Amino acid sequence: MGQETLAKLTTTIQQSPTLSEVQKAELLRLLQTLQSEMTALAATHDAQAASITRFTDMSTQEVVRQPRDPQLLDLALQSLTSSVSDLETSHPQLVQLVNSLCVLLSNIGV
Repeated sequence: MGQETLAKLTTTIQQSPTLSEVQKAELLRLLQTLQSEMTALAATHDAQAASITRFTDMSTQEVVRQPRDPQLLDLALQSLTSSVSDLETSHPQLVQLVNSLCVLLSNIGV
């Protein structure tokens, strides 16, 4: 995940009136961890890293915008999950992290 994207998402999350402080803290923690995983992934799988970054951004934007569109959020989360599906064997921690992020975003979006 690029520093610019991470900085933008961090600002969006911190300024979101729709998220509780606990939700903000958990999202920011997951994004920081994802940043580390994405740096390692980008060295060998740049296109997949870019895809995961885009879908993470889209998913986060959908969960903080008002009014929320549940269909768009579901689509963004499905796309994010799909973007890591080929990495289950080679990067299991990344897949687990993305799944945790999707669950959190989904729960916030409900």
